[in-house]
Amino acid sequence: MKVATERPDLAHDFSTQRQLTLEQAFASCGTASAPVDALWEIYFAARNSVELYPDSLPALQRLSAHWPIVSLTNGNADLERVGIHRHFHHHISARDTGVAKPDPRIFLAAAEHLGVAPENILHIGDDAELDVVGARDVGMRTAWINRQRAAWPAGLGRAPDLDLPDMTALVEWIERQPPSA
Repeated sequence: MKVATERPDLAHDFSTQRQLTLEQAFASCGTASAPVDALWEIYFAARNSVELYPDSLPALQRLSAHWPIVSLTNGNADLERVGIHRHFHHHISARDTGVAKPDPRIFLAAAEHLGVAPENILHIGDDAELDVVGARDVGMRTAWINRQRAAWPAGLGRAPDLDLPDMTALVEWIERQPPSA
């Protein structure tokens, strides 16, 4: 929390914030030469040891077989370490772009990488404000993966185009759509 307060310029860069926090923690204990790089690697390996929702990988396989998918994240997951990188055309992180969701620039970076106008993109996410509102505000269509089946939060404006319980429902909806001309 201290680093986040002292370094608002790193609001989009969780990796650097965490590394600086490690350095400060050791320095406050009088340890000037802590093995921060080795400790970071231990943390990062654990951070990328994730258990996917059961529907996620089959859905990614089906989607990526037909459409280019871009990963857009505020976090610092490494899709290669997680084992799902091959399903993505490109990976865009807040750290690389210098801005975090819901900033319009990170969504526009995804559109630029795809070479597609925002209004022709369906942004899929599980965070109502960061994913849905951010994408909607640049003109993208939106799908909210709402696993808890929560009501759309008051004050966030227009609800998403799609409110779905999981990725399987998303893929089934997409596959039912008529081919575009």
